[in-house]
Amino acid sequence: MRIEGKRIAVLAEELFEDLELWYPLIRMREAGADVTVVGTTESATYHGKHGMPVQTDVASKDVAPEDFDAVIIPGGYAPDQMRRHQATLDLVLGIFERGGVVAMICHAGWVPISAGIVEGKRATSFFAIKDDMVNAGAIWEDKAVVRDGNLISSRTPDDLPAFCQAIIDALA
Repeated sequence: MRIEGKRIAVLAEELFEDLELWYPLIRMREAGADVTVVGTTESATYHGKHGMPVQTDVASKDVAPEDFDAVIIPGGYAPDQMRRHQATLDLVLGIFERGGVVAMICHAGWVPISAGIVEGKRATSFFAIKDDMVNAGAIWEDKAVVRDGNLISSRTPDDLPAFCQAIIDALA
């Protein structure tokens, strides 16, 4: 158990990419972390793009950045909803500012963009939001995983093994 005692928020909203939420959630628990599913509303059941549901533990408005060592943001269509909630953006920004890990995959880059934390940072994403990342000031790279300090990013579900290993390494 490499990251026992670490507290990780996994963000959820309707139409998340199923693998990009569940694979890291299970992998982080397997590595010993305490994982909390944080939604834009409490006790909500959100469904992934492929139908797999997830139940939130708490709403983003009811937690503080100090409650977590890291936040994982899955892709899919969910990040477009997440970025519309100030409490979610404040959580991501707060975790980032206190040195916690912010990990994003696929379309999840929209959330850190809206939180204002990608400018000047090396990052990757699904190619369709490359322009969004670059226009927000990120230095975009086409790699399976990019780590720039406490910001970790990946492109697609194919990158999940490298993505999860980078998160574990950053927290260990």
